[in-house]
Amino acid sequence: QVQLVESGGGLVQAGGSLRLSCAASGRTFRSYAMGWFRQAPGKEREFVATINWSGTRTQYADSVKGRFTISRDNAKNTVYLQMNSLKPGDTAVYYCAADGGISLLLSSADADYWGQGTQVTVSS
Repeated sequence: QVQLVESGGGLVQAGGSLRLSCAASGRTFRSYAMGWFRQAPGKEREFVATINWSGTRTQYADSVKGRFTISRDNAKNTVYLQMNSLKPGDTAVYYCAADGGISLLLSSADADYWGQGTQVTVSS
């Protein structure tokens, strides 16, 4: 069992930055692929970024590539999402997710565990 708790969301102006954190419980965190997803009002949850268990592989949605960076610290059981050059279109609830059976978490359907979400609002 893995419990995920996100933090770091908030209100920021366009062009600004935020860093989201996802703290995980459980000794097996280092074996999980981790991902960030987001859901805007009236839209489906979409993939944002993922990282493999060792932090050596990452993948991003085209919409955030070059602006967002995912990383992890297995010693702290934490995964991060550094978000730069934020746009109003990035406004959404951001969710952290984990999966123990695959190398990269690209689809919400594959996630075994979810956090409660953290709101990110980007004003124009």
